[in-house]
Amino acid sequence: MRAIQRLTALAIAAVLLTACFGQPAGSSPVASVAATAAASEAPGSVPPADSQPPAATTEPIPSDELDAFSCDMPVIEDATVAVANIVDVRVGSHVGYDRVVFEFEQGTPELTLDRAAPPFTEDASGLPVDVEGVSFLRLTMRGGTKQTDAGTSSYDGPTNFDPAFRSLVDLVEGGDFERQSTWYFGLSAEACLRVLLLDGPPRLVVDVRH
Repeated sequence: MRAIQRLTALAIAAVLLTACFGQPAGSSPVASVAATAAASEAPGSVPPADSQPPAATTEPIPSDELDAFSCDMPVIEDATVAVANIVDVRVGSHVGYDRVVFEFEQGTPELTLDRAAPPFTEDASGLPVDVEGVSFLRLTMRGGTKQTDAGTSSYDGPTNFDPAFRSLVDLVEGGDFERQSTWYFGLSAEACLRVLLLDGPPRLVVDVRH
């Protein structure tokens, strides 16, 4: 009888200790969920990955190297090489503007950036190209291509971006044919631009003002 009473007393004590001090670490999923929710709402905290806006993947440029934005179109730039192979295309959003970067293996191509209106078609198939937005730009790069002399591709990354930034809504390749590539920018509204040609490595940068 004394043994049963002693066991009963020990069981009651264990229950009281659990009630006072909580369950052992890792035994209560409710506690961890509540802590995560509180952290995600705290000032300066980082929200869960699936709720974050698209990350900026373009590098900032020192402000003293930036030109002013201009609404004058078209923008035309001469080539520095006969063929400039595209090796990367990336987009990013920065304070005051959204950015598109075309990186080349050698030099920069002849280019024209101008406003455009749908419908858009693919070079040279003539198939329709769907571009989201309410205002549009067409970038034509003569000599700017992902086609190499060896018959391979210098760029195998995305050709249809859907960043849904404040100004840049969409970026779609409209074709890469006979060493000429076309890209369409879909914008949330008509906007002024800044076009930069940079070295080390060769890059074409298009900033779209918010």
